[in-house]
Amino acid sequence: MPLASAEPRLRELRVELGARSYALQIGPGLLADPSRFDDFRGRNCRVVSDANVAPLYLEQLRQTLGLAAERAFILPAGETQKTLGNAEAVLDWLLANRFPRDGVLIALGGGVIGDLTGFVASIYQRGVDFLQLPTTLLAQVDSSVGGKTGVNHARGKNMIGAFHQPCAVIADTDTLRSLPPRELSAGLAEIIKCGLLADAEFFAWLEQHIDALRALDGERLGTAIERCCRLKAQIVARDERESIAGGPRALLNLGHTFGHAVETFTRYQTWLHGEAVGLGLCMAADLSARLAWIDADALARCTALVARAGLPVRPPVEMRVEDFRQLMQLDKKVAAGKLRLVLLRGLGDAVTTADFDEAAFAQTLAAFCGPAAAI
Repeated sequence: MPLASAEPRLRELRVELGARSYALQIGPGLLADPSRFDDFRGRNCRVVSDANVAPLYLEQLRQTLGLAAERAFILPAGETQKTLGNAEAVLDWLLANRFPRDGVLIALGGGVIGDLTGFVASIYQRGVDFLQLPTTLLAQVDSSVGGKTGVNHARGKNMIGAFHQPCAVIADTDTLRSLPPRELSAGLAEIIKCGLLADAEFFAWLEQHIDALRALDGERLGTAIERCCRLKAQIVARDERESIAGGPRALLNLGHTFGHAVETFTRYQTWLHGEAVGLGLCMAADLSARLAWIDADALARCTALVARAGLPVRPPVEMRVEDFRQLMQLDKKVAAGKLRLVLLRGLGDAVTTADFDEAAFAQTLAAFCGPAAAI
C-alpha cells in the first residue's frame, strides 16, 4: 500500500446488497456538513446517543438537521448498557412520541449505541430506517457496517439480535480526537484483525504506521478506516447474514470467540470489546502456530503489533482454562456441539474450522491462563 498523503480527505464507498445497498462516507467535519444529510432532511428523525457522546456532538447534529432537543434519547454510557431493558426504554420513548414507520432512527455514538439502536430499528413496527453516525474507531471500522444489531445477555454477548442494514453510514473522523487512548486502542484491534484475516500487505502497512494511528494522524486513520470498511463491505456483499457455513462473513469473527469469553467472564464491566478482541487475536495466532499453520515469526509479529497498539496480550489473571471452555461453548459459532474457530493459515489468510487438534487447543488455553491452571 502506498504511503498516505498529508491531508485528510473524504472517502466514499458502498455496501452492495441490491435493494438494501447503502453508502459509507468517511472523513473530517461530516457532522457539521448539511449536504451530507440531504437524504434525511424533512423526514421524522430521532436520535439515540449516550452520556459521553451527546455532550460533545449532539448539539452539532441537531443544528445540522434542525432537530428539537426532545428528539434525542440519551442512555448511560458503556457496554453494560447494551441490554434488553434499555432497548425497551427506547421503544417506549418512540411509542410515546408516535414515531412513524417512515421515520429515521439515528445512532450517534460507538458500537453499543449503534448495535442497540439498530436492534430497536429492526423490531419497531417490524423495521424502520436507521442511520449510523459512529463516533469511535471501533464503530467506524467495524460495527457500523454490515447490519449486525443486538444486545447482550448475562450468559453471552450479542445473543439477542437481528440483521438490519443501516440506510447509510457517515463516519466523521474528527470525532476520534475526543476518544480516550484506551478507546482508540480498542478500535485498532479490529483494524489489525482485518490485516490478519485477508490482507497481508495491509498488516505490514500497520506495522509501519501503528504509531501514527495512535497519534491520530488524520490521513492515515482515514486510509485504515477505508481499507477495513472496503474489506467488510466486500465480505458482507457475499454473505450478508453469515448463512454460508464456514463462509466469508464468519472470518470477521477472528479473535472474537476467545474475546467474547473474556467479556462475558468480566460481565462487560472491565474489558472493552476491542481489548478482548486484541487478546483473542493473540490466542488464535498461538493456536495456529501450535497447529503448525503459521510459523513462529508470524506469531511474534501478531503479538507484537497487538501490544504496540496498546492492547492486552494476557487474559484477566483470575480467568482459568475452564472459564474459557465453558464460555466459548456458548458462542454462536458452536454447531452440533462442535466449537468452530477462526484461525490463521498465514498472515492475511484466515479460515473457519472445527477441525483443530484438541491437545493444541488445551495447550493454548493453559499457556495464556498460566501454569496453575494448565490441564
